[in-house]
Amino acid sequence: MTMVNETHDPARKSWVSSANGHSQFPIQNLPFAIFREAGSNGIWRGGVAIGEQILDMAKVVKLNLFIGDAQTAAQAAAQSSLNTLMGLGAKTNSTLRSALSNALSEESADQSALENCLVAQSDAQYALPCQVTDYTDFYTSIHHATAVGSLFRPDNPLLPNYKWVPIGYHGRSSSIGVSGQTFPRPVGQTKKPDACTPDFAPCQRLDYELEMGVFIGQGTQLGQRIDISNAQEHIFGMCILNDWSARDIQAWEYQPLGPFLAKNFASTISPWVVTAQALAPFRHQFSRPKTDPQPLTYLTSEENSQYGNLDINLSCFIQTENMRQAKQAAQQLSESNFKHAYWTPAQLVTHHSVNGCPMTPGDLLGSGTQSGPEADEAGSLLELTQGGKKSLILDNGETRTFLQDGDTIIMRAHCSRDGAVSIGFGEVVGTVLPALL
Repeated sequence: MTMVNETHDPARKSWVSSANGHSQFPIQNLPFAIFREAGSNGIWRGGVAIGEQILDMAKVVKLNLFIGDAQTAAQAAAQSSLNTLMGLGAKTNSTLRSALSNALSEESADQSALENCLVAQSDAQYALPCQVTDYTDFYTSIHHATAVGSLFRPDNPLLPNYKWVPIGYHGRSSSIGVSGQTFPRPVGQTKKPDACTPDFAPCQRLDYELEMGVFIGQGTQLGQRIDISNAQEHIFGMCILNDWSARDIQAWEYQPLGPFLAKNFASTISPWVVTAQALAPFRHQFSRPKTDPQPLTYLTSEENSQYGNLDINLSCFIQTENMRQAKQAAQQLSESNFKHAYWTPAQLVTHHSVNGCPMTPGDLLGSGTQSGPEADEAGSLLELTQGGKKSLILDNGETRTFLQDGDTIIMRAHCSRDGAVSIGFGEVVGTVLPALL
């Protein structure tokens, strides 16, 4: 388990002045992304967020400031994707974090050299942080599962296996895009309750899902299992994930094999990946109500019980086309927290590999919609509108049950607690375009 060390010291400041007091990217964070100068044909390469700047890792490695594992990891971080860096493992990546933290700290001897390696975030555009080698979406919020189940099975909202096994399905990595993604409204088969045959038409019940994504770091071979006590060593970091959903297509197609066209048209992730090391101060106790089944032995460890959950504040906003035209700010729809998840990231990794399924650096695990126990903590419109029965009235007078063309959804995440410097994940933005007919 990655624990707190000197890189998390609240007293540590950076010579990059915008980092000191920054709500997202202080020196205690140091997340990774793939970037280049906006509007250019420049080379995509890795960068590290520090305040309002990006530390260009391609320039950093040419300076040969680091040695050993730190330089090896820095070279991997300078590539056009983070897969190699992810695969180096937690120990090597921790060495790079320490080297970067020291180099960016106040009174660092490296300041004059590194000042020429900074690029303003406002001048950058982003690509996916890595080649997403595979994608599995889980269903870890019991509050979301209960609310959605109640819409379809009021007397028995949770299926019998929910409290025993981390539920997941294999998703489509080819349609995952980085923040700023636009996509056409999905088209597929839907069936009205009183119809004899289905229709083929654009989705009418398009929704978002407020999720977190977990990136696998060090991989495994076919037949190798990841023990719960070692699962954290295989997690590189996390991002924000919007797993868009076509609810009407899903309702018709999902039995007996689960989501298909309702989920494969788009998923959007934030460009910045916050490492497992950066999240160490925000670990949270994992426990179950005593009346619930306790996880089976292979999903249980003392460390997971003490530190397995993460205290990550999540929020979701909408900006309609009319709001953009009127230059109105996005309106918040809900706010939740990842600590309400029924299963921890370590449990997801362990369960995914328990039958010997190989894990690969760059594999993405979605947490599933993160809803809290209160109605205003719902992570989807399906919950907020009670299945479309109750319209949301926006501040400008518009109403929504599900998303309309031109709607932009913005999701943000950050961590804060007493005694630690707050860090953030940036944001993930996606916009719905008209269907292609």
